[in-house]
Amino acid sequence: MFRVLAAGLFLLLSAVQAQAQDRYWVQIEARQTLAEATARARLYARSFDDVQGYYLGRGFYGIVLGPYSEGLARAELSRLLDRGQIPSDSYLQNGARFEQQFWPIGGTQSAVAPAQALPALPQVAITAPLETISEARRSEAALPAAAREELQLALRWAGFYNAAIDGAFGRGTRSAMADWQIAYNQDPTGVLTTRQRAQLLSQYNAVLEDLDMQLVRDDAAGIAMQMPTAAVTFAQYQPPFAQFNGQGDFASARVLMISQRGDAGRLTGLYEILQVLDIMPTDGPRSLRGDSFTIEGIGDGIHAYATASLQGDQIKGFVLVWPTGDDQRRTRLLDTMTASFTRLEDTLDPNIVPASEDQAIDMIAGLSVRQPQLARSGFYVSGDGVVVTTSQAVAGCARITFDRETPAEVLAIDPALGIAILRPLAALIPIAVAAFETQTPRLKDPIAVAGYPFNGVLNAPTLTFGALEDIRDLSGDDRIKRLSATTQPSNAGGPVLDQSGNVLGMLLADNGALALPADVQFALDAGVITATLEGLNIAPVRATAGPALSSFALTEKAADITVLVSCW
Repeated sequence: MFRVLAAGLFLLLSAVQAQAQDRYWVQIEARQTLAEATARARLYARSFDDVQGYYLGRGFYGIVLGPYSEGLARAELSRLLDRGQIPSDSYLQNGARFEQQFWPIGGTQSAVAPAQALPALPQVAITAPLETISEARRSEAALPAAAREELQLALRWAGFYNAAIDGAFGRGTRSAMADWQIAYNQDPTGVLTTRQRAQLLSQYNAVLEDLDMQLVRDDAAGIAMQMPTAAVTFAQYQPPFAQFNGQGDFASARVLMISQRGDAGRLTGLYEILQVLDIMPTDGPRSLRGDSFTIEGIGDGIHAYATASLQGDQIKGFVLVWPTGDDQRRTRLLDTMTASFTRLEDTLDPNIVPASEDQAIDMIAGLSVRQPQLARSGFYVSGDGVVVTTSQAVAGCARITFDRETPAEVLAIDPALGIAILRPLAALIPIAVAAFETQTPRLKDPIAVAGYPFNGVLNAPTLTFGALEDIRDLSGDDRIKRLSATTQPSNAGGPVLDQSGNVLGMLLADNGALALPADVQFALDAGVITATLEGLNIAPVRATAGPALSSFALTEKAADITVLVSCW
């Protein structure tokens, strides 16, 4: 990948023209840590003689070639792409985002006024003379284990270290120390002097200066820990949580102390509950291991972390919710809170807060339960959990679930008919599947619509009774039946049953095209549904009308096949 003579001509021309024209660069990479970006810049510098690196803001470090005039930059970009010498997503950069330069090491050129992207190296007042490497090794050897681990934590926070925090300064730690020294134009010995250690730790701690970290002791919860008192303040007890809400510039921040008595089963229950709360986004790693768990969630502008463990009959831990885009401070804060977390004697009294009229079914311990953007009904049509529902249920969904737990995906959809076929993404065996009526029903026959009329607030489907008014819709389409039944929007997608519990069709969603009486509803005919399933190689169950079931028996049969479909 070495340049030919033509490349040198480009550089000579660009150096002259850049003095009189706007400067442009070819951006070839961006990395999220200084250590990574420096390593990549060093690699590119083996092949290119005009590699530069700048902090771009928002946590990214850019690696560029240049500068050139605009015309030469475009020509250079095209030439290098054609030869495959740079990544295919490289592009032209005018330098407007450039802040502090990090490559070449010790470089002073800056496209704009320097920013605080790369933390400045604090000038730590130390009375001892500058150390030789031998002296640095001796002073390092005198460090206690906790101080050695703190140095590794600081290197990890700064983006130079990603191995175990064990206080053992092996090859990985030495390499991280050398990278830190290179980043700050120091001799890369891989051994930090007393002054350098103090400078690194000063950087590490400076990020928390405006958070007013204080040791908060809560005897009611039986927990003491360092907390960012400038960012959060105590709000209330809602067992099993002592809640601290965000304030000022940190309105989206939150800290929860977790404290309750229990066993492994209760710990597992807490693990499940935390994942349905608004404060815990769905994307992120989760781990439950016997007597402890950790949960991480990233999304909706927040980065949440929860941990708890069982010791004896006490479950204790904490939750940190922090705004996204502030990872250096969040990581440093989390390290501090974890290291300072101390169990005291008591646990939170479950009766510390009396019942009040402020209770809500969509709240747990005063915290909002995550709600789907849309909830509709559906019904099982195969032994492996395939579900028929309304196409309205899956429009614009990032995620689909059955009964709020089992993830699902769209197998087929026909918006014109208003039907969607879904399949579970996890193993699922329903109690029963729908049996489709094969005979034409009679007008005015009683029918029942099974579904979730209140967006799944009730934990079981309900039946709405009515009658079959016509085997065609108002325009004469025999694929759609007209019903007389008063339903709710979230009933759409549910099965329409005859008196024997066979499925006559699927309740269609109101498309709003006509202003009709509240009890006028429409259902997609069973024959259309079975034909759709057969087109997907799914064999529907067919049946003929049997004796009428009691209301109780019909309700039980409907409950076995009906499912809540949630769109998130």
